[in-house]
Amino acid sequence: MGKLRRGITVWLDQYDGPVLTAPPLRGRHESDVVIVGGGITGCAAAQRLTAAGLRVVVLEARRIGRGSTAASTALLMQEPDVDFGDLADRYGARVATAVWRASRRAVQAMTRAIVRFGGGPALHRVPSVYFTRRREEVRALRAEVTARHRAGISSRWIDADELRRIAGIAGAGAIVTRGNAQVNPYRACLAFATAARRSGARLHQHSAVRRIRAEDAGVEVVTDRGVVRARWAIVATGYATPEFKPLAGRFRMMHTYVIATPPVAAPLRRRIGLGDVMLWDTDRPYHYGRWTDDHRLLFGGRDHPAARTTHPATLRNRLNQLAGDFRELFPAAGDLAPEYAWEGLFATTPDGLPYIGPHRRYPRQLFALGYGGNGMTFGFLAAEILDRMIRGVPRPDDDLFRFNR
Repeated sequence: MGKLRRGITVWLDQYDGPVLTAPPLRGRHESDVVIVGGGITGCAAAQRLTAAGLRVVVLEARRIGRGSTAASTALLMQEPDVDFGDLADRYGARVATAVWRASRRAVQAMTRAIVRFGGGPALHRVPSVYFTRRREEVRALRAEVTARHRAGISSRWIDADELRRIAGIAGAGAIVTRGNAQVNPYRACLAFATAARRSGARLHQHSAVRRIRAEDAGVEVVTDRGVVRARWAIVATGYATPEFKPLAGRFRMMHTYVIATPPVAAPLRRRIGLGDVMLWDTDRPYHYGRWTDDHRLLFGGRDHPAARTTHPATLRNRLNQLAGDFRELFPAAGDLAPEYAWEGLFATTPDGLPYIGPHRRYPRQLFALGYGGNGMTFGFLAAEILDRMIRGVPRPDDDLFRFNR
């Protein structure tokens, strides 16, 4: 086996498709919407807005799709990070149901869009398995299934025997939810970016935004070499960057850690026992795993609060601990060692839901921040909501994700 590629995501290292090129922003420009951030949210929003006839400029500080999107394990989950029962305890069953249904619709719409825009080979529809290895947690997990059923949310309880049969895990039980999917996040992002460009969006890489200034009828967005004046700015950075320091207190920054094995031959895959499902568990922080389309076993978790500086030894230790968790969960994997290992940065919120929409401190600016561990689903949901807000056709459920909820 080759040398471990630490700090390099499998999506970028294995990518063999067309290279997306986009020049830095230069000069002065006019637009209807300027989007700050070229990840999945920014590119999906650009596609929707340009398809509706609006002039859109996307500004990416580095390269499109190569930030947090490329570090994702890209589980398109309709389940938020917070259990339905916990969300219902906080906001009531009606709100919890509306949140889950909005998330489910986003997964369905995103999978259709990815296929439509040529990212279909990156997509695979697959059920999720939310499991516990602790017998003392079975009662609470079964209560979660009951709460979902009362709200009309389809899930199915499976016992320890069926869990071992479909996932190869020695556990106590699990919830199976159909309607989810998994994706190659970089290819999916490029599909949205390419579709947006075909519809007229102007994409600019290496164009870090230095200042956003509200004007009477819009905003002025300034980079090192250019300026865009627009009616609206969308801040699709995923978390509050230093330019929005007053918002930082609403988020907790976290690192997640991921390993990916080399491609695994069919006989060993059968011995490992993990079927065509995506996994996550009740541990806090939780673990998650799945097969990639080229038969690598992707496994992540060990989420930890982000430090201002991370020593290389810390990353090695976290990844070594994750590898130990992997061997414990899949003992049949034996000495199968990771080929890739990396960390991702994401923001969480107190209630596990993102903030999507305006903030009173920042006129003519709309935000998409705080996705937690469900960045692909909530990123696409944010693109849908912000598109509706700008076009003046919001839905009542869009308010569930506002700052003042």
